[in-house]
Amino acid sequence: MFASAISIWMAIVVTILSRSHADRNVYPSAGVLFVHVLEREHFKGEFPPYPKSGDATSDPITFNTNLMGYPDRPGWLRYIQRTTHSDGVLYGSPIGRHAGKPTVIEITAYNRRSFETARHNLVINIMGNEEYPLPYQAEFYIKNMNVEEMLASEVLGDFLGAVKNVWQPERLNAINITSALDRGGRVPLPINNLKEGVYVMVGADAPFSSCLREVEGPHNQLRCSQEMEPSISCDKKFRAQFDIDWCKISLVDINKLGTGHSHNRPDPGTGILAEVGEYNPPSESLKSRDYYADFLVTLAVPAAVAMVLFVILGYTMCCRREGVDKRNMQTPDIQLVHHSSIQKSSKELRNMSKNREISWPLSTLPVFNPVSGEVVPPIHPDNYETTSMPLMQAQTNLQNQITIPQQRPSGKWYS
Repeated sequence: MFASAISIWMAIVVTILSRSHADRNVYPSAGVLFVHVLEREHFKGEFPPYPKSGDATSDPITFNTNLMGYPDRPGWLRYIQRTTHSDGVLYGSPIGRHAGKPTVIEITAYNRRSFETARHNLVINIMGNEEYPLPYQAEFYIKNMNVEEMLASEVLGDFLGAVKNVWQPERLNAINITSALDRGGRVPLPINNLKEGVYVMVGADAPFSSCLREVEGPHNQLRCSQEMEPSISCDKKFRAQFDIDWCKISLVDINKLGTGHSHNRPDPGTGILAEVGEYNPPSESLKSRDYYADFLVTLAVPAAVAMVLFVILGYTMCCRREGVDKRNMQTPDIQLVHHSSIQKSSKELRNMSKNREISWPLSTLPVFNPVSGEVVPPIHPDNYETTSMPLMQAQTNLQNQITIPQQRPSGKWYS
């Protein structure tokens, strides 16, 4: 049993070692777009076949790429793989200062069904380019393409052919391709034929054609500012296959730029700080600090402000009151009489609600003169019996007994 376990472990070691193949060398040129496709078919032979025929063709495989000895790729190299059943693509524009230095990229393929891996090395030997960089560079934004579609050789060739047709240079190269998502674009909705968009930069040795410079005209600039499509004469040569946003085209003449261009940037450092000596922590014997002033500012000052506000509020509410006597002195007599009569009537109505068998309410008769405020005595005597009489009938009988004073135009009163 122990011998069988050893044989199994030896077989696993041999299998892992057998899946580390020889390095693959590529030779891109500096300043020219580099595209390398990681084909799933090339890695399927690294994994053992399945008992059922046809299963191996549907194995989900993903790739991990990194610079040897580092967790990520070089800054100029990008990688994209849309799904686990599609090929991966390495693409980017090599930098001239890296020419002559081999760049080793570790490619690790993961089989998501069997959880096995296979590793290859890709050696990128960047070649120097005397024509790098081309002096005239134009960047186009294509709205109806994804980056992996644009990286296909036939699609990129069709686009370069259309650009050469309207530009007419002697040398024309694709410099770089960037997804719109890397430029801050949004992920599109899951609708058919709705793409992310891609930026394609091309370089040439001839000045920009009049067709490409039409977008710089004041009329087209105004239309772009109003979010309208500009009028470009050569757009029909692209429209059949490529939907170009002419408002986002960028035309750069390197000859007119200063030293701030990308190919003249200083070399970055190693990322390691310079030697500055040993670290000296602060001393353990720290000086004592007086927090009395901080206490006053934090607690005493807000308390003093609150006390002042409390005094002002108390004076306003307690010392500024008018009082009942002062209020009555400033109130007209007629208003006081009205108020007093309303209070008496309300009190009588509350008493009547408790006991219906009571004498005639004074609130049903006028109790004061509405002009002079003189109180009118009751019309009926105190022993007047009305408890057995309905209220409406009693009021009808009283109308025959009393006459309410009426005000005449002469200002005199008559009964």
